[in-house]
Amino acid sequence: MIRSLTISLLCLLVATTAGYAQSSKRKLTDRDDLYGWEAIGRLDIGTVSFCTGTLIAQDIVLTAAHCALDKKTGKAYLPGEVTFRAGLSNGAALADRKVVQIASHPGYSANDALSPSSIRVDVALMRLEKPIPYSVADPFALHSGRVSGKEISIASYGRGRSETITRERSCRMLERRQGLITFDCDVTFGSSGSAILAKNGPRWQILSVVSAVGVHRGKKIGFGMELADVVSDLKAILRRDAPQPKPTIRRLQVGTGKSSSGAKFISSGGG
Repeated sequence: MIRSLTISLLCLLVATTAGYAQSSKRKLTDRDDLYGWEAIGRLDIGTVSFCTGTLIAQDIVLTAAHCALDKKTGKAYLPGEVTFRAGLSNGAALADRKVVQIASHPGYSANDALSPSSIRVDVALMRLEKPIPYSVADPFALHSGRVSGKEISIASYGRGRSETITRERSCRMLERRQGLITFDCDVTFGSSGSAILAKNGPRWQILSVVSAVGVHRGKKIGFGMELADVVSDLKAILRRDAPQPKPTIRRLQVGTGKSSSGAKFISSGGG
């Protein structure tokens, strides 16, 4: 199947007002609907395009590498150019955070032709300017172990549904081999970077990330990748390249405490 597919990348697009087709998908429009899905958010790149991202830690968002790199320069977007809007619904987000650091896989290039090898590494991590509290959004864990059955789920933003998370409750994994995962979930422009979720016991966990869409025998199918090793490598890159805190200088005040030596001792905390 993989070799015979015609593949096209799910590009970043301006939010549109195209019609929304009813199916097994459901819009999560109020606080009760959003419960448990608050860690999914829209990634706004400047003011013209967007993707979907998912918290995997309080300050780390998982998405696709092609959502993280500027095709004009081939480099990661600069700090502040991308905003993660957790649980965005009808124009209001539970938390807005600027992205201050991006790590994409060294094997991925923004301007390479799309291929199975590029899809396997189409993954990026984004560090937020400050953590989002657990009380606001509970991050998703990566899936581990075998997947029971073929049922998967996806929750994302997309063309015609850019203002609210839309969840497809049940779709199917079609194939999983050679580091690629194919599925029949109804993804569209803007769904790039959204998490493909599989059940692990009672909980949904992240199995893969939406990278591309293809056509096989006249039917649209989506592409993702195996995550475990890629995400581990990206976390190491984030740690290695983390912005260093800026040194601060503070004037010490004259001490008022009396001692036989006349000295004023300063604690290690600066007090």
